[in-house]
This record gives sequence, structure tokens and C-alpha cells, in this order.
Amino acid sequence: MRRRHHFHIDYRGHSVSATVETGLRPVVEVLVDGKETGHETGRGDRPVAVPVELPTDPPTPATVRASLGPGVPRCLLIVEGDAEPHVMAPRLY
Repeated sequence: MRRRHHFHIDYRGHSVSATVETGLRPVVEVLVDGKETGHETGRGDRPVAVPVELPTDPPTPATVRASLGPGVPRCLLIVEGDAEPHVMAPRLY
């Protein structure tokens, strides 16, 4: 059964959102400031990493890491140069 889970974080003036669609072929889609910047297809319950760039000057490389299971998915925003990953809050749609 496929389900969609939504996650969001505001990071240094930029909006980062992720949609995780679970099921036989899980898909993770990432939007930065409302524009699709990356998507990846996963396998089973393995974590999926989606590389993105934050539109700063110069652009800041980042990765959205989605843990697909078991249970409810979770997402982290990992920004190059930051010591700790940032937890993306789940959103109900």
C-alpha cells in the first residue's frame, strides 16, 4: 500500500520540503523554495539520500536523507559545513 508523508524545514531563509511516498518502490521528492530540485527512488526500507543545493551565493550543497522504515519515515537536512543534521518536521496535508 502506498502512502505519502510530507516534511518541512525553514533553513536560513529557505524553505525545504520533502515528500516521501512509501510502497514497493519508494520515491523521495525534494523542493527548495517551492521548486523541485531533486528526487530519488529507493529500495525497500533502505535510507534514500537526495542531493540538493540551497540558492545562496555561492550555492550551498545539502542532502535530504529519508529513513523509510520500519515504521513512519523520517527526514534530515544535512548541510555541508554544519556540525549536526537538521530534523525536518512532519506535516499533515
